[in-house]
Amino acid sequence: MEVVNTFMTWIFKNRIGQIENFKTNPIEVQEKLLFELIEKAEDTEFGKKYLFSKIRTYRDFANQVPVHSYEQMTPYIEKTMKGKQNVLWPSEIIWFSKSSGTTSSRSKYIPVSEESLEDCHFKGGKDMLSLYVGNYPDSKLFTGKSLSIGGSLSKNPFNGESESQVGDISAVIMHNLPLWVQFARTPSLDVALMGEWEAKIERMAQEVMDENVVSIAGVPTWTIVLIQRILELKNARNILEVWPNLEVFFHGAVAFGPYRNLFKELIPSSKMRYLEIYNASEGFFGIQDQKESEELLLMLDYGIFYEFIPMEDITNESPKAIPLSEVEVGKNYAMLITTNAGLWRYAIGDTVKFTNTSPYRIKISGRTKHFINAFGEEVIVENADKAIQAAAEATNATITNYTAAPIYFGDSKSKAAHEWIIEFRQLPSDEKKFLETLDATLREVNSDYDAKRYKDLALIAPKIHFVPEGVFEKWLKSKGKLGGQNKVPRLSNSREYIEEVLKLM
Repeated sequence: MEVVNTFMTWIFKNRIGQIENFKTNPIEVQEKLLFELIEKAEDTEFGKKYLFSKIRTYRDFANQVPVHSYEQMTPYIEKTMKGKQNVLWPSEIIWFSKSSGTTSSRSKYIPVSEESLEDCHFKGGKDMLSLYVGNYPDSKLFTGKSLSIGGSLSKNPFNGESESQVGDISAVIMHNLPLWVQFARTPSLDVALMGEWEAKIERMAQEVMDENVVSIAGVPTWTIVLIQRILELKNARNILEVWPNLEVFFHGAVAFGPYRNLFKELIPSSKMRYLEIYNASEGFFGIQDQKESEELLLMLDYGIFYEFIPMEDITNESPKAIPLSEVEVGKNYAMLITTNAGLWRYAIGDTVKFTNTSPYRIKISGRTKHFINAFGEEVIVENADKAIQAAAEATNATITNYTAAPIYFGDSKSKAAHEWIIEFRQLPSDEKKFLETLDATLREVNSDYDAKRYKDLALIAPKIHFVPEGVFEKWLKSKGKLGGQNKVPRLSNSREYIEEVLKLM
């Protein structure tokens, strides 16, 4: 296995030169990519409608092609799902990634082309490994198995007789992985793609607990559930007693900060490494490329052209987007993508902040619809994650999930506040200190919140429900959203989600 490890490490390091190229020439790489996408899709239904053949500059592109929400893309996507090709993209599309984004009942179906699989999702996975072994040349990554927790696949609901399928992007990727990758991963494909989540966790635990697992890739929440079940089956105190060679967790989908203490408990090793990736149904966008920083390198040669809308313009009927060359460090932007699967100036719903422009590095700051701004406080997910993490560290608490929403004014004498439901594996040593730390950290990182909290004038101290594990899992199950990439919405301006959870408590 050592020979295999050395060879594979050398193979993956070869990509580093190409990554250096787009770090050095980011704008040139992005512009070239945009015109390749436009030229390729010129004769599609979408390309003809928006006169791709007449586009000569980025400004032409921005003027001729409007920004599209999912609802505006839906007629084209549904046409493709019903079997018509060459609508958004010229190559045949038979895969669709099913995404809800939140726990709403309406599903989104994102087209996945062969190009987006090969040049984006697969390439992202390879680069994740390339950057990792580049940073850690002593890695034994290829001496054992990689554990990946995926979703499931089902028939195309618009065309059940066709060969096309829908599913979580992880399931689409897993199904199409080359044979050598299938050999290096666990569990077996039939278990990995099971649909019923509770049975799936049990089968996975039984199958993977006796493997030599060296790395894990997945969403923190469901990784925790799986590890906890394996510890029960093995009667082990921590997962290193089961997998002594485990060295890295590649994680994404939700912010890792609130889960850090729990992972330290489950994997008590100072040598354990954590590497964040930014991937979604629509594409693979960023990778943590530095040892000592959680910033994500924006990957610029994956068949995705990026644009950004300043958050102050996001509510405009026709928001003005800017290209990568015009972004500023520290500003909050909604991200637009144009992809090699036929998404054109598509608003994915995520917000990011640039931490650097040479090279371009970002941090995910939240979702365009996941924030609390009921009273002008403009609290975003990034603020909430920092406050939750600080409060947990101050009180030796271990958090598994949370959500928050406003408490609106009830009458002329009542005061507004924020209400939190926070799920713990280990409850805080001091609930009052937890609340005070959370509130103080929010005031420190968000001046608008601080102003509203000043002398309790507009907002009083938050109300927190301290709940044990299992509440959010019960809620997701009640919504038919257990498993896969479904996530608990962190923040909401409405009380819809929080009222549903409160009823289940």
